[in-house]
Amino acid sequence: MDVEPQDATKNSGKYFLNRKPLELLRETEALLRRPTVSVLAPILPANLSQGLDQASLIAEDTLENLAKIDLDEITDFDLRTARIHVGLSFVGFGALMLVILLLYLQALHPEMSASEQIYHYWYEYVWFVNLGVAGMFVLGREAMRPVQKNSNKSF
Repeated sequence: MDVEPQDATKNSGKYFLNRKPLELLRETEALLRRPTVSVLAPILPANLSQGLDQASLIAEDTLENLAKIDLDEITDFDLRTARIHVGLSFVGFGALMLVILLLYLQALHPEMSASEQIYHYWYEYVWFVNLGVAGMFVLGREAMRPVQKNSNKSF
């Protein structure tokens, strides 16, 4: 009988320290997906079961490709377009939802004046305007960021 106390924290993290975050994501997702697919596949109709299996295989391949990406090699310049797209998405979604809110109010509540509409729907106005403002902040920050395309390369 072993009566010596064992410290589980000494060796438990060594396996995970040398792993990339995308590898951890791939394996964590697989640990959740595979048992779920194996439980659901026999219950579902044949065509849905085949679709679920195909989706699982596609997820496996996609996450395998993602795990090969080295996050340390992605530069700030590579993320520039993604930041611009996120900012434009915030601005566009905020503007679209404001237009939809205005159309909704004009179609279903034409008896309300503009001040009454704002009084009753101020929460939605604030949300949608703030989405647009957040997007403008992202775009403004990106516009002020210095462009250094070849920061890691020496000439």
